[in-house]
Amino acid sequence: MPGLKDATAIVGIGQTAFAKRLPEDERTLACRAVLAALDDAGIAPGEVDALASYTMEETDEVELAKAVGFGDLTFFSKVGYGGGGSCATVAHLAAAIATGQASVGVAWRSRKRGSGTRPWTNTTVQLPTPAQWTRPFGLLRPADEIAMLTRRYMHEYGATRDHLFNVALACRNRANQNPAAVMYDRPLTREMYMTSRWISEPLCLFDNCLETDGALACVVVSAERARDCRRSPVYVHSAAQGLPAQHHGMVNYWNDDPLTGPAWTAARHLWKHADFTPQDVDVAQIYDAFTALIPLSLEGYGFCARGEGGAFTEQGALEIGGRLPLNTGGGGLSEAYVHGFNLINEGVRQLRGTSTAQVPDAATCLVTAGEGVPTSALLLRS
Repeated sequence: MPGLKDATAIVGIGQTAFAKRLPEDERTLACRAVLAALDDAGIAPGEVDALASYTMEETDEVELAKAVGFGDLTFFSKVGYGGGGSCATVAHLAAAIATGQASVGVAWRSRKRGSGTRPWTNTTVQLPTPAQWTRPFGLLRPADEIAMLTRRYMHEYGATRDHLFNVALACRNRANQNPAAVMYDRPLTREMYMTSRWISEPLCLFDNCLETDGALACVVVSAERARDCRRSPVYVHSAAQGLPAQHHGMVNYWNDDPLTGPAWTAARHLWKHADFTPQDVDVAQIYDAFTALIPLSLEGYGFCARGEGGAFTEQGALEIGGRLPLNTGGGGLSEAYVHGFNLINEGVRQLRGTSTAQVPDAATCLVTAGEGVPTSALLLRS
């Protein structure tokens, strides 16, 4: 991993429109996002020789390679655990390029979650072994599982719904500045939040991410190659994955401490190989499938002490100008939910200086994947 530091860079990003329902199929959306990212980088499709995506991606390497016109592929990988895999796709490409296995890598995610089916409704795969200890007792959806962790966090540390609202509001405020966000023209108030319907108590409607159709992609090359690309490079400074001992996805109640999730494991590795600390991070893109994941991640990645994640959100800390500007495109809560890949692209925009909610002079950015499942994270720098 020391050999990975700043050895590669993201030089192109692309995305489709985001909406509750898009007419195109997932493969078409994937192709459009990938072509947009390559065009952004000024790299021809035939130069691509590495791919990385999610195990839940419906468009496979063969389909994408033929449709877009890639050359010979010498590296391809898929990362598991849904949203936990987002940052790892970039990390896998960075490792392959830094070790000479490939020269131009593309990571992508295409999804029709808004108009498609819900994964947990497939009864033929309803009870993999871990789910035998959750689903028969009413924990059917991710919202139900995270709701249980949220209730425990509130009980142990005194976090409140106001703290969760602070998260939802910061993401919505940034989406209101982003014309590409699903919630661009829909402000959020405290009254709207507090009177909204429950999804799985204590999580209300606005504590849950959007259900979105859309696709995103990014292009990774060596630091040397990056200097000749169309856009200013955003360097992959550090990368990590994390799966703690005795972890039980989402609920984590086989672990001695259910509130010490995969973020803690990933963070130790991430910071160990970095030249800066959490206090040096200018802006963060933290995975927000649910508002409660933000205080848990703030603690896991070292921005505050154990149990202080709720209080950290107070006094506009997550807003532009606050202690840690967060999810500046709107995140999964208010821009789009495409398994966290939009957080990667927004991190790149911040360090290019092209975000719709630009943090002045941003030079360092933390991007995280899903907390609650085996996860991954990136430290990016300009």
